This record gives sequence, structure tokens and C-alpha cells, in this order.
Amino acid sequence: MRAITWQGKKKVSCDKVPKPLITHPKDVIVKVTACTICSGSDSHIYGGEIPDTSKGQILGHEGCGVVSEVGEAVTKFKAGDRVVIAFGIACGDCDYCKRGEHSGAFGYGNLVGGIPGSQAEFVRVPFADVNCYKIPDEVPDEKALYLSDVLCTSYHAVMLAGGVKAGESVAIWGLGPIGLCAARWCQIMGASKVIGIDFVKERLEVAEKKLGITVIDRNSVKDVPKRIFELVPGGVDASIEAAGFRFPVSILHKVERTVGLETDTADILNELFLATRKWGRHLTLRGGQCPCQRYFDTVMDHVKSGKFDPSFMVSHRIKLEDAPEAYRKLFNKEDGYIKVFIEV
Repeated sequence: MRAITWQGKKKVSCDKVPKPLITHPKDVIVKVTACTICSGSDSHIYGGEIPDTSKGQILGHEGCGVVSEVGEAVTKFKAGDRVVIAFGIACGDCDYCKRGEHSGAFGYGNLVGGIPGSQAEFVRVPFADVNCYKIPDEVPDEKALYLSDVLCTSYHAVMLAGGVKAGESVAIWGLGPIGLCAARWCQIMGASKVIGIDFVKERLEVAEKKLGITVIDRNSVKDVPKRIFELVPGGVDASIEAAGFRFPVSILHKVERTVGLETDTADILNELFLATRKWGRHLTLRGGQCPCQRYFDTVMDHVKSGKFDPSFMVSHRIKLEDAPEAYRKLFNKEDGYIKVFIEV
């Protein structure tokens, strides 16, 4: 089969590799019909920032498709079912899973299990009853695909911010797919004002024109907390960091990252603390990988009803063989690339 494989720092390719086999009774094999590239996590692995990644590993953790083979212990799915695959792998039986605290990921190096990813024509899904979710007939791949990560992760981000109540104000650092979708969730929950911060022109345009939120362009605003206080006297009720660790602000941290003295920076977190009002969410810092499985029902209900249409963030539709070029453009933020839909 064809698959996108990691070949080294800033180098991926579309290669012929062996098709996966069922190796455990709880596995299914999914014929992938659509996948995408995560502009955050996949950029980290593309840039060589994820340790213990082996040459030839199949990438990708966002995918949907049709079940083609079913392990004998799988009870919820049969061949022919359309499913979306959670990016995080859960067994469903351990104490962590019973609390909905899932970890591990497809296509993300040996550090999190070395499980082959979904940027491929077929993918093996372990513990399928836990990690697959049936797609309703009326929901097309173009919408269902994004439940695999971005829609659930952005919802999780808003939940980590304490949820949003009607009339509250929220600031979001980073207007990639997660930040844009977090802004949409805030609107659905009744936020009176949503402020988005970024420096990429196309992202700012989508946020302002398609979502109608207030934007701050880092290219022209140097003191972001000061600008937020001008927009919301006293500061916002909650702040969400959706930029990732590759974006230093101060000269010191830019130099330290360049010469390898640090891999991440607290610059943006410092801005969050300064911009959030006194007692705003009690200034509690919370994070952690999203447990997609916990949110599937809620998110799908919003997609089915039309309250949340993820197509607003999709900038390019491509084929699997175009993925290596898309990786480069997403990493370098070129040609308006925000989120791709890869038709497999």
C-alpha cells in the first residue's frame, strides 16, 4: 500500500509499504478514505523535535474510513462500517482508561508506542471498540474526519479553560486549526468576546472574516497583554494557549532555541498570565492530551446538527501523494495552508 513515511528531519515521502495485518483479536483494519496533517503535532515530528522517531515510520494520527477486516473479539463494528479513528490509543480496561485519561498516539514515533499512522491506504486500529467511532450516514468524510483530533482537542482546550459561560471573554493564542475551532466552541457556548492572536495573515483573515472574532496581529502589536486590556479592561475571563512550543517571543528565548539551549519557551504562557483578569479561572494552568473518546458523542451531535461545520478551516484539498509538499508548506506557513483534507 501507499503511506507517508518519516525519512528524517524535514523529510517525508510517499512510499510503498506492507499492508497491516490483524495481530490481536481486538484489532480492526480500516481502509482509509480520508486523512489530514496536524499542523501542530505533525509539524513537531516533521521538524525533528520528537525523540526516538525511526526512519520509515508511517505518520499520521487523524483519519477515517471503512472497516475492512475485524478481529474476533471486536463487538461494536463489522466490515463495511464507516468509522473515524481517535488519534489517542486507549485499551479501555486499565485504571487510566476507566477514568477517561487516554494516552499514546498513532504515527508519532517510538516514544508513544511506535504504532503505524493513518496517512496511508490502510491502518490497523488496536482495541477498536474503544478507538473507533461509527460515522452517521448523513455526515460526509469532509466533516467526520476532524473528530479524529482537531474538533475534540479544541473542545478539550475550552474545557481545560473551565468551559465558557454566556457573556464571558476569552483570548486564544494561536489561530491554527485548534485555535480557530476553540474560538468556534467559545462562540457556541455563548462567549461575548473572543480574541485571537497570531502573526499569519491567512489565519487572521479566517478568524476575522469567517468567525467574526476580534484579532490581534503580532506583526503590528508588540505588547499583546496591553492590547487585550484595551479591548477588555481588567483582562479576559479565560485564556487558551493553542500556539505550541515553537514560538518564542523574546530575543533571549529565540536565541536559546536557535542554539539548542531549550526546546520550548514560557513567553506565551507569561502573556496568558498577564492578560487574564484577577481571579480569572483562578489563574490555574491546566493541560494534557485530549481524550477524544470522551467527547465523540457531544462533538458529533454538534456536527450532525450543523452547529459546528469544520469546513471553514479547510484551506486545501489534496491527494495522498501530495502530502510531502503539504508538510513543507504547513511547517513554513506558506501559500495559505491552514488545514488540509487528504482524499485517499
